[in-house]
Amino acid sequence: MASIKPTKTLAMRILDGYNVSYEPVYYEVIDHLSAAEVAAAIGMPPEQTFKTLVALPDRVGARPILALAPGDSLLDLKKLATTAGEKKVQMAPQREAERLTGLEKGGISPLALLDRGWPIIIDETIILFDRIEISAGKVGVGVIVEVEGLLRVLRARQADIIS
Repeated sequence: MASIKPTKTLAMRILDGYNVSYEPVYYEVIDHLSAAEVAAAIGMPPEQTFKTLVALPDRVGARPILALAPGDSLLDLKKLATTAGEKKVQMAPQREAERLTGLEKGGISPLALLDRGWPIIIDETIILFDRIEISAGKVGVGVIVEVEGLLRVLRARQADIIS
């Protein structure tokens, strides 16, 4: 675990503002970690650690889509496109995702991007848990948050979006 704990992130302040309880988690990142590696670092099952992925519709002028999927799963782009009402979507390349969000890979958080008004779609397996871990908007920092409160804040659509 990282020994220096940063101040609250925007994501944490948003949860505070909505009175949603959470537990901050900090982990050391030497090189990029997968969602499953983050889960191991914080002692949670990978299916309870949700990653945030940025998808781009092929339609001109369409807004990016934030997809939250369990750390041990693969996003199904066809299912995501159907749920979002798009013909086709593709994953944003890392640099494009970072440019669009202003956040570094591994630190992309839907909470930090609420003001963008982008569609947020969470895999339906979220309902299996009382709490999940998501990024707090900074690499090496996450939050274990109540699912009910998170869904209320994000106003996200739940759907089957993994393969």
